[in-house]
Amino acid sequence: MHKTLISCVFWQCSIYVKQCINQLLLHEHLTLSNSAIFRTMDNKKEVEDEKKDSSSSVEEQESSSSSLDQAEGGDSDTSMDKIRKFLEQKLHIFDNNSSDHVEKVLTETTVDGVVEFIKTHNVKKIVTMAGAGISTSAGIPDFRSPKSGLYHNLDKYNLPHPQAIFELDFFKSNPEPFFVLAKELLPEGYKPTPSHYFIRLLHEKGLLLRHYTQNIDTLERLAGLPEEKLVEAHGTFHSGRCLDCQASFDLPWMKEKIKKATVPKCEECSEGVVKPDIVFFGEMLPDRFHRLIDQDFPEAELLIIMGSSLLVQPFASLVDRVKRSCPRLLINKEKVGMQDRLSRFLGISSGMNFDSSNGRDVALLGECDKGCQLLAEKLGWGDELKDLIAKEYERLDTETAELKEYLEKEKRPPGNEKLTLLEALAQNNVTKKH
Repeated sequence: MHKTLISCVFWQCSIYVKQCINQLLLHEHLTLSNSAIFRTMDNKKEVEDEKKDSSSSVEEQESSSSSLDQAEGGDSDTSMDKIRKFLEQKLHIFDNNSSDHVEKVLTETTVDGVVEFIKTHNVKKIVTMAGAGISTSAGIPDFRSPKSGLYHNLDKYNLPHPQAIFELDFFKSNPEPFFVLAKELLPEGYKPTPSHYFIRLLHEKGLLLRHYTQNIDTLERLAGLPEEKLVEAHGTFHSGRCLDCQASFDLPWMKEKIKKATVPKCEECSEGVVKPDIVFFGEMLPDRFHRLIDQDFPEAELLIIMGSSLLVQPFASLVDRVKRSCPRLLINKEKVGMQDRLSRFLGISSGMNFDSSNGRDVALLGECDKGCQLLAEKLGWGDELKDLIAKEYERLDTETAELKEYLEKEKRPPGNEKLTLLEALAQNNVTKKH
């Protein structure tokens, strides 16, 4: 049943692509004889099905695919070339450097190759992208991991589907489940991980152009990353806003309401629900995100992706915004964001390709913290990173102890004695100034 459904979807997509291509070719007086391109796709699919039943090697599969392309004849090749050139000119969606003669970006597609590239090319503009995987070692669950991910532990909320808890339309009709879950999501009592401090170390060495994060836990801020270097693509718990009158509310106000497991109502209009400024499905990402991606990614000399499933758009598509000469390093438990079969067939530059001869995509599989420590060691920064983590943890422990002492002296009213660490440090700094 699943295979049938996939086949239907694939065929519908092929029909849609054919219609789009024919519309475009109409303006250039080009024709596709007998739908050669889609006959090729159908034949490829038949060959792929046969391959699954055989024990042929990967090399034999590639050879068979290549022979199939040649067997289609000159008309098909000519049509494909014309299509690619036309769409490249009009839509800029094809990989201009997809030929076999493209010079490799890295001498070897390994971590050592990336390290060599950084050193020999004097890399100064590194863009990092991060997902929930860099925060799991701090005790914050990610969303999609089996058994431990948040999406796999939402049965008690009686949702139509797991993602509904972060859908704006569902939130407007039934906000209670989100605010029950929000108590678990609040950035409280957590410390940044070695991955966060690796990003900070990049900044301190003058190598970080910008850090883009999907996370709402604010641990990058707590790790000491300057705000101008940070883009919180999916928003933050730092503030909230009324959905009706747009009145804004700060984190302490939001925390007080969320801890009581009540739906926060606006104190200005008395009607609207106050939602934290995190981005839900169905909402636009922050203006800062859209403004800076056009500036940062074309300038990037190295892209590092850490702990992300690369499933949520438009964040996932950012990997395609760097130039072709920019290496891309994935530090993750598994390979993600890979180019799909249709994109490969059409020659569209989309997604990561760890098996390509382009020599720029590298996967370092495993825990993000271990991967960051390994990369730091190969760059000669291993001890420096360890010392930074130890120093920062000691500082956070000291400031937390000082805050507890301060709260006891001030006799803070019951129910409000527990702050997020960011709140606490801010209030403690204000107290020290006075």
